[in-house]
Amino acid sequence: MKGMSTSFSGSENNIVSLTKTPAFVKIIGFSFLCLSLLIILRSFSSDITTVSNPTTPSLKFPMSFTSAPTAGDNPSPPPSAAAAVPELRQPGMERTGIVDENGAMTNEFVVGEFDEEVIDSVVDEKNGSDENGGGVLRGKLGKFKVCDESMRDYIPCLDNMEGSLERHCPPKGKGLDCMVPWPKGYKLRITWPKSRDEIWLSNVARTPFAKGKAGNKWVVRKGDKYIFPGDRTQFAQGVNQYLDQISKMVPEIAFGQRTRVVMDISCGIVSFGAYLMDRNVSTLSIATKDVSNNQIQFALERGVPAMFAAFTTHRLLYPSQAFDMIHCSRCSINWTHDDGILLLEVNRMLRAGGYFIWAAEPVHKHEENLFAQLKEMEDLTRCLCWELLKKEGDIYIWRKPLNNSCYLSHAPAVQPSLCSAGDDPDNVWNVNITKCITQLPENGYGANVTAWPARLHSPPDRLFSIKMDAELSRREIYKAESNFWYAVIKGYVGAFRWETLNLRNVLDMRAVYGGFAAALHDFNFDCWVMNVVPVSGPNTLPVLYDRGFIGVMHDWCEPFATYPRTYDLVHAAALFSVEKNRCNVTTIMLEIDRILRPGGRVYIRDTTPVIEELVEIAQALGWVSFKYDSSEGPHSNWKLLIGEKRL
Repeated sequence: MKGMSTSFSGSENNIVSLTKTPAFVKIIGFSFLCLSLLIILRSFSSDITTVSNPTTPSLKFPMSFTSAPTAGDNPSPPPSAAAAVPELRQPGMERTGIVDENGAMTNEFVVGEFDEEVIDSVVDEKNGSDENGGGVLRGKLGKFKVCDESMRDYIPCLDNMEGSLERHCPPKGKGLDCMVPWPKGYKLRITWPKSRDEIWLSNVARTPFAKGKAGNKWVVRKGDKYIFPGDRTQFAQGVNQYLDQISKMVPEIAFGQRTRVVMDISCGIVSFGAYLMDRNVSTLSIATKDVSNNQIQFALERGVPAMFAAFTTHRLLYPSQAFDMIHCSRCSINWTHDDGILLLEVNRMLRAGGYFIWAAEPVHKHEENLFAQLKEMEDLTRCLCWELLKKEGDIYIWRKPLNNSCYLSHAPAVQPSLCSAGDDPDNVWNVNITKCITQLPENGYGANVTAWPARLHSPPDRLFSIKMDAELSRREIYKAESNFWYAVIKGYVGAFRWETLNLRNVLDMRAVYGGFAAALHDFNFDCWVMNVVPVSGPNTLPVLYDRGFIGVMHDWCEPFATYPRTYDLVHAAALFSVEKNRCNVTTIMLEIDRILRPGGRVYIRDTTPVIEELVEIAQALGWVSFKYDSSEGPHSNWKLLIGEKRL
């Protein structure tokens, strides 16, 4: 026992001496450091949840969920993405460095001298806008207020000056600074094609138009809906019978093949354009903003392409040779007034070899003034070299010539004369209408488009008339854009279940060649796209129309000429990074909110700094928003922002 006690006592002395050594202190300290790091890492990783989607392994554009929703308390993901959320990036260390010219990551690089002026300009950009009022978000934004109830149908540039049909936008700094409310009782729209025949009464303004047309049985109120009987329109026998009559009068019109893009002027309740869709024809219905009716709002709620446009002193915002056919049925426009200047504008927009259909007001006995107008119309169209193909009842069908030969045969004194060679017929932004006949290109551009649907993917000849800097072949750029958007839409379909969105009215804010719209068509989305070409870039509108699409030129520093709650989807690619130097992007985002339907979505692809700014604006608008990496990965300078305006 004594030996054991002595042994134990010695061991105890050895332990005591060991704890006093420097090595033991280092071991204990290192152990505590490792334990602390482990706790921190476990705490950080517990905040990240990984969800994989085994159903979309071949997604061409995988995206990483990089931020939580930016609006609402504990909001759920968008319904469209609930069943197929893109795979999240695994937590952990990420390699950083410089991507070389071969696309490989390297940490071998040399930091050179920096330019102090560049650094100062970046600081200035962060602290304030430029002298033109452009720039991105400055400082923290609170929630935007909701506008007064009286502004629920507010159209800024058309409700700004009473009695004028021209655009009069609010002056800089006086634009919309609140969110336009939707009507009480507003409901998610009825989906197409059912919406062609019925809409919710609560979703449109109750104006004398609705009451008056209902009295004429063009529109019938039934419970909480407006009904549009196809056989009760301004066409006595019904819309389809009217279209059949036109086809029999001139079979060469060939709806859906030779005739693909149509303009309908003073469109009534847009049944003409609505029923042409069944024949593969895309019809843009236009009308003026008149307090006595809301026909454009009816059209958009039905899901038919329509916008405000007025034949006044300025060119309409469409290119030359845009429409295969222009239709005017009792449109109350005096085409021969002021030497026929308004019909000269129609002539500019009508494609070479295209058709102008005029259903005149019925002429009764003793109405000599109407007989005189018909005679003046026939004389004017003869001066325009239009060929009267057929007249049946009150319906006249003319065809525009394919070239300038008839115009050149006119005597010098014949009016109207040809426009000068320096006149650009595609220059339409704030350009006055002139009393001259637009010359057709000597090379036949515009007249030689192929039939639908081949023209959808055939690079048109007018591709080469666009004023732009292009080092590569324009045909290759055109095809590359189409391929790019096809791959992107394929990714959206796989990741966000776009087939469940019931898209109908779509806006592309920077359409370029129309690759986005073409991809939607290729994936069989039953929707139409308003393709916008901004004034800040090359004018590609002629190419869009030659492909068989509709579009318009616009300056995004100004509000768009449409009602609130027009679009189900608003798409903007590389728009804000261009416009932020000349426009206030907060104002653009407010405009998007105005024209977006409740339940609609916004998809914005842009540079990372711009997207970071837009996320905060989206939150201030009350959108449920999500930010994703692009297909190039987290180190790419491009990001995707998705916003949902929930009802």
